[in-house]
Amino acid sequence: SVAGLLQYSLPSAIESQRRALQTSGGGFAPLRGWRRRGPSKEIVPARNAMMEAADSEKKLSSFEKVSDVLTNLFPIWTVLFSVWGLARPSDFAWLTTEYFTAGLAVLMISMGLTMTPKDFVRVASRPGSVLVNFLLCYGFMPMLGLILGKTFQLEPALVAGLVLVGSINGGQASNLCTYIARGNVALSVLMTTATTIGAIVMTPFLCQKFLGTVVPVDALGIVISTLQVVLGPIIFGMGANVIAPKVVKKFTPVLPLIGVSSTCLLVASSVGQVAGPIKAAGLALQIPVFLLHFLGGICGYWIARFLGFGETTCRTMAIETSMKSSAFGFLLAKLHMGAEAARVPSAVSVVWMALTGSTLAVIWRFIPVPKGKDEDKK
Repeated sequence: SVAGLLQYSLPSAIESQRRALQTSGGGFAPLRGWRRRGPSKEIVPARNAMMEAADSEKKLSSFEKVSDVLTNLFPIWTVLFSVWGLARPSDFAWLTTEYFTAGLAVLMISMGLTMTPKDFVRVASRPGSVLVNFLLCYGFMPMLGLILGKTFQLEPALVAGLVLVGSINGGQASNLCTYIARGNVALSVLMTTATTIGAIVMTPFLCQKFLGTVVPVDALGIVISTLQVVLGPIIFGMGANVIAPKVVKKFTPVLPLIGVSSTCLLVASSVGQVAGPIKAAGLALQIPVFLLHFLGGICGYWIARFLGFGETTCRTMAIETSMKSSAFGFLLAKLHMGAEAARVPSAVSVVWMALTGSTLAVIWRFIPVPKGKDEDKK
C-alpha cells in the first residue's frame, strides 16, 4: 500500500542522507537518485572575473604603496640630482633644449591626465585667487628679494640678481608640487599661465623700477613657449581623461612618479648648466636665496588664509608664490645684465626653488585637509 511504501522508504531515505553527511564531513548530499549538478556556466566566468579583479586590485594597491614611498622622497631625489648635476654636469649634457622642452611637456601631460574641463570652469568662476597670486608674484616677491639683498649686505650685482628672481613668473614644477601636496592643480595651472604671460610686461617693468635696468623680454616667444610647454600638453592630457577615463585611471598611480622623474632630470640639467656660478656663490648667497623661496611660501600661505581662502587654495598659492622659473631668470640675466654676478642668484635659486617646493609638497601630503576648512570665503 502507499502508506506502507512511505513508512519504509522515508526512514531509509533519511538514514541514507545521514550517512552521506557523516561521510562528507557535514556538507549537503542530495537524496539517492537525484542528479548532482556542477556550477552554472554563467557563475563560473563571473567568479573567475571577480577573483582576477581582486588579484589585480591587490597588485595595484602594492604598486600605489611603492609609488607613494618614492613620491614622498621627492625632496631627497631633488637634493641627489642637484648634487649630481653640480658634480658631473656632463652627465646631463644630452638634455638639450629640445629634450628639456619635451621633459616639461611630459610633466604637464601627467598633470593634465588628472583633470577635467569642469576643474577649470570651477576655478575660472572665482578668479580672486589667481589675482592675489599675481600680486604676490609681482609685488611681494620682488620687494622681498630687495629687502633680503639689502639685509645681507650683498654687492649691487647680486642684489639685482635676487630682485630679478623675485620678478619672474612661476615655475612649471609648481604644478607637480601642488598635485603632490593635494592642492588644486587646475588653479595652479591657471596661476602659472597668468604669471607666465604676465612676465611679458611685469618683468621688464619691475627691473626698470627696482634696478634701473632695461630687461627686454621676447613677448611672442613667451606666448609660444607657454602654449607649447604648459597649455598644449595640459589640454592633451585632459582630453585623454575625458575621452578614455577608464584607461587613464589605470595609469593614475604612476603619474606622480613620471612627474618626479621629469622634474629631477630638469633640475639636474639646469644645475649642470650653471654649476660654476653655484659653486662660486658661497654660503653668503645661499641663505638669502633660500629665504626668498621659503618665506615666499610661508607668507603666501598665511596671506591667503588671512584673506579667507580655503586650505587647498592656500596650499596652492603658497607653492605658486615660492616656486619661480629660475632658469628663465638665469637666461634673462645672462642676456641683458652686464655684471656676470647678476646671473648667480638665479643659478642658486634653481636648487632652492625645487627643494623648497618639493619639501612643502611632501609635508602637506601627510596633512589631510580639515573638513569644513576647504571652502573659499572670498
